[in-house]
Amino acid sequence: MSHNIAYSTADKADVLAYLGGNGNLTADRRRRLIGIRKDAQAHQDDLDHQRVDWGLSIPDALDDLIAGRTDSDAEYAGNAYNSALQHIIDHNASDPAHLGTYAKPSTFFGLVDDEMRRLGVPADLLPHGYLFGGPPDDFPFVPHSMDGYPAIGHLPLAKTKPAADAYRAVLDRMAPDFRYDVQELIEKLECEHNEWEYATKNIGWYTQDTLFFKLT
Repeated sequence: MSHNIAYSTADKADVLAYLGGNGNLTADRRRRLIGIRKDAQAHQDDLDHQRVDWGLSIPDALDDLIAGRTDSDAEYAGNAYNSALQHIIDHNASDPAHLGTYAKPSTFFGLVDDEMRRLGVPADLLPHGYLFGGPPDDFPFVPHSMDGYPAIGHLPLAKTKPAADAYRAVLDRMAPDFRYDVQELIEKLECEHNEWEYATKNIGWYTQDTLFFKLT
């Protein structure tokens, strides 16, 4: 089974505000919550149609996140919580873009990490770490999905250029099997950096600070 990796940019504070937000959401966030609930229910309807039972519905997982809890003991609760969190991200982020489709993305990027580490890329910039690293550290705990997917990763936008520069510096010395995918990653990180840098300097209301990854 192949897995897709997509990404979008957001202000992590906008996402975090929903986690434990209960009745403290602003009018704009309450408006967004209507769309989040609608998409969560549509996602659940699709799972029901496929006869997929995670033991916790995505709408119920969303209610838990908003209440500030992730204590369901359902075996596949992590799948529901990650899906619900992704819907929150989607409604507070830029339009998603596609990074790639991989048969075994964790295995592939684990090997990329090994190669980059051998060539001296700093540990905090290795791609497996942020692709599979979960939400930001200051987010509440969200259980991992069974079998690893769906999953959420993140990279501060301030690190996109350092990561791209580090990868470009070693690209010619990497094993040929990795170069195409790493080149694609470099170009996407550079693009996100350029847009973030321009918006930060020129758009007064712009506050996005995080690149979120969606793995399904």
